[in-house]
Amino acid sequence: MATIDVPEQVSVLADAEALRKACKGWGTDEKAIISVLGHRNAVQRKQIRLAYEDLYQEDLIKRLESELSGDFEEAVYRWILDPADRDAVLANVAIKKLSPDHHVIVEISCTRSPEELLAVRRAYQARYKHSLEEDVAAHTKGDTRKLLVALVSAFRYDGEEINTRVANSEAKVLHEAVKDKEFNHEEIIRILSTRSKMQLMATFNRYRDDHGTTITKNLEGDSGDEFLKTLRPTIRCLNDPKKYFEKVLRNSIRRVGTDEDALTRVIVTRAEKDLKDVKELYYKRNSVPLDQAVAKDTSGDYKALLLTLLGKED
Repeated sequence: MATIDVPEQVSVLADAEALRKACKGWGTDEKAIISVLGHRNAVQRKQIRLAYEDLYQEDLIKRLESELSGDFEEAVYRWILDPADRDAVLANVAIKKLSPDHHVIVEISCTRSPEELLAVRRAYQARYKHSLEEDVAAHTKGDTRKLLVALVSAFRYDGEEINTRVANSEAKVLHEAVKDKEFNHEEIIRILSTRSKMQLMATFNRYRDDHGTTITKNLEGDSGDEFLKTLRPTIRCLNDPKKYFEKVLRNSIRRVGTDEDALTRVIVTRAEKDLKDVKELYYKRNSVPLDQAVAKDTSGDYKALLLTLLGKED
């Protein structure tokens, strides 16, 4: 369930004019920008961008980038992009970091539907004139490269059908590899990168039923092991994405100094998807409403935008 509050009828021309007015003259009217963009879905935001360009022969995204700054500017920029284009930007930033954020690549490749991931790969090529898998391969090595390239290249079956016999046998394969600490076993990579999410859930459930513990619990190991640090979020994202996103939010707020990058990424990418469910999980886990935790850890226009996307006005 989404958290954003979108009116039934909007005038994209009126929205474009309101945004133009917010950016004109001395000072920017950030509240006006939030009140328009924070209550529009992806289709409407795209129509507003097109209407703005049509009316003023100017790129709205570039205009907003020049008017805004800091965490607020980054959050607005990520919010206004088409979802596939946004994921392409997030992936590129994650790959090109001095110490690449492998979990962002995992997140995009394992929590999006097969069609959404395909759209991300197309958007990535259009924007960067490279394929996503090419850039992932160029900035990773060894077993981590094998796993990530396989994940971003996947086009999984997206239906409900599962094969119990396969779930049983592959739960055994996973257990043998984990027991022998062969975490980089090619069978682990094959299973995680090719099976449908429903099939994988059946396999993980069989693993838990047979061994009395989850596979992720059995993957506790060397915290410095780069492959393991990529493998754990892969399984979490495939098995229970809402639980994964709750944990990312919790860690982004709990750490000394808020991790605004992770906080923005999850709220912006899930606000139109399942953020309501993630909020409920967060409250169950932490006994504090997510919007309250976000309000305490952020400030100004950045805080106002995040709270709007969370469905709670400041």
